[in-house]
Amino acid sequence: MARPEIKATPRAAAGSAVMLPLGLLLLLLLLLLLASSCLLWGQWTHRHLHLPPLAPGFLHLFQPYLPNYLLSLAQELGPIYRLRFGLQDVVVLNSWQSIEEAMLKKWVDFAGRPQLQSTKLVCQNYPDLSLGDYSQLWKAHKKLSRSALLLGIRNSMEPLVQQLTQEFCERLAAQAGAPVDIHKEFSLLTCSIICILTFGSKEDTLVQNIYNCVNDLMVAWSHWSIQILELAPFLRFFPNPSIRRLKRLVKARDHIVVQQLRQHQDSMVAGQWRDMLDYMLQGLEQHQKDWGSRQLREGHVHMATVDFFIGGTETTASTLSWAVAFLLHHPEIQHRLQKEMDLELGSDSSTSPLPYKERTRLPLLNATIAEVMRLRPVVPLALPHRSTQASSIFGYDIPKDTMIIPNIQGANLDKTVWERPHEFWPDRFLQPGRCPRELVFGCGARVCLGEPLARLELFVVLTSLLRAFTLLPLEDALPSLQPQPFSSVNLLTQPFQVRLQPRARGALGLHQGQ
Repeated sequence: MARPEIKATPRAAAGSAVMLPLGLLLLLLLLLLLASSCLLWGQWTHRHLHLPPLAPGFLHLFQPYLPNYLLSLAQELGPIYRLRFGLQDVVVLNSWQSIEEAMLKKWVDFAGRPQLQSTKLVCQNYPDLSLGDYSQLWKAHKKLSRSALLLGIRNSMEPLVQQLTQEFCERLAAQAGAPVDIHKEFSLLTCSIICILTFGSKEDTLVQNIYNCVNDLMVAWSHWSIQILELAPFLRFFPNPSIRRLKRLVKARDHIVVQQLRQHQDSMVAGQWRDMLDYMLQGLEQHQKDWGSRQLREGHVHMATVDFFIGGTETTASTLSWAVAFLLHHPEIQHRLQKEMDLELGSDSSTSPLPYKERTRLPLLNATIAEVMRLRPVVPLALPHRSTQASSIFGYDIPKDTMIIPNIQGANLDKTVWERPHEFWPDRFLQPGRCPRELVFGCGARVCLGEPLARLELFVVLTSLLRAFTLLPLEDALPSLQPQPFSSVNLLTQPFQVRLQPRARGALGLHQGQ
């Protein structure tokens, strides 16, 4: 006998349509109740503490121009205050003194890293260095990576940077007078430098693949649909195309690194190293012999390599782009820089480059680099820290496991430290003892490993570029000095182009003859 067909009545259909929203509503109410309970419990457990003042609201971290916004809150709340970030408090440090107290004087208390949802997505298979929490194993990881940078390529770093920069200027000379996307050119240059220092190769295909991967990965990681996981971690269980895309990019990133690891392991000669990867792999073997297999593993070398590329390409390229943007706005500074170089080095840019150890011969250039980094620190909020134990800053109690955000840009605009803080004025660094060192690469235990390489690149590239070219705006259209409103970890320039006018050789001699 045929089974009778059952059709839903309009009332039944309407009832099923109501069930889903009702279920979601109950889930949201449950989550709201849970969040409220957590906040109330936190307030109860910390009721006897003298905590920093709390800024009202909970969507602060989604504000445009976030470093400036956080600095504006300091006008009302003081240089140290708290924000709501999901279910936890975040303490923001906006002054030189507060950052110095936390990251230098009490660095042991604040050397940790919070384990965020977005962090877990990009470090899901391997222990990371930049984003990893503070521990004895992390210290060994840092020591191996730092040794590779400072010892493994100590003798080859500067010659390679000089050589690649010379080739870079020759390529730009072929585009003389035409509009140039200078940020992309800087990115490809810094990526080439990291490629040859890390992998011993500057093959165009490899450089382009890594450049594309790093850019795509940073864009995907900074997307709001990934960052919102920090406010609502439960959203990671819901369908999210951004999470799938980020995981694909992480997989592509890891594939590139694993290929290089295998090639180096197959061709490596014991006691010799061609690049940083060779050095770290051999250092890893020695470490395992000394400390046992429970210590550093190949995954640590893998993520150190990732950190070299993530931290060593776009950061330096962005600082170089900001330098060009400021010099386009201040042609008088550019003219003084070129005059300084001509008088000290000669007007022919094809002569031997200035050794980095003699960089004090160009004081204005060093001052200009410092001023660019002061006004536009490329990682303006650093990476978040975590208090490893109960401590204090500026007399305020800081409970254990509190997230700390050092507002580097805020410290670099601190009126109590800097005269005319918002003004581009390189000469401030020409007055001995008048200015502290700019905060750009962090400080304390978490200081950026790539600082020596980055400072070398900034000096070499700007010296070569300004000796070879005069930087001109495109049809008198000056670039904006405001950063992209929703930058990722890096403080990015708004897109702009520049014209490079080759400088006439012998110009200095003609000028002196007149």
